[in-house]
Amino acid sequence: MQDAARISAEGTVLAFDFGLKRIGVAVGNTFLRQAEPLAIIHATTNDAKFAEVAALIKNWQPVLCVVGLPMHPDGEAHEMTQRCTRFANQLQGRFSLPTVLVDERYTSAVLNGQRGEHIDDDAAALILQQYFDETL
Repeated sequence: MQDAARISAEGTVLAFDFGLKRIGVAVGNTFLRQAEPLAIIHATTNDAKFAEVAALIKNWQPVLCVVGLPMHPDGEAHEMTQRCTRFANQLQGRFSLPTVLVDERYTSAVLNGQRGEHIDDDAAALILQQYFDETL
């Protein structure tokens, strides 16, 4: 797995905002460099979550996956940091896709005040947009 570095492949990118209850998903491409919310995975089991992820990967054929990496404000890791890293490793291992981690510390602040059904995919879109803005 790679840190948020430039990936040479051109094409579709899927981003994930991993959570224990939901996974927000966003899509974009390396040409337009614009992220759009795509879906929220509500599956309760790990197998069901990865079945939904597999369907999205089959449909969108991404060249890269991006996963948000939560950290404490001072940059220290916490329990969700480890869980997101594991999720990213599983994405890369199961689907043989390059996967990068992007610091998501401030996405919550940007989305603060938004409530409702679409916050998880909006967070994924912010993570992906941050990747595009910083690396491409």
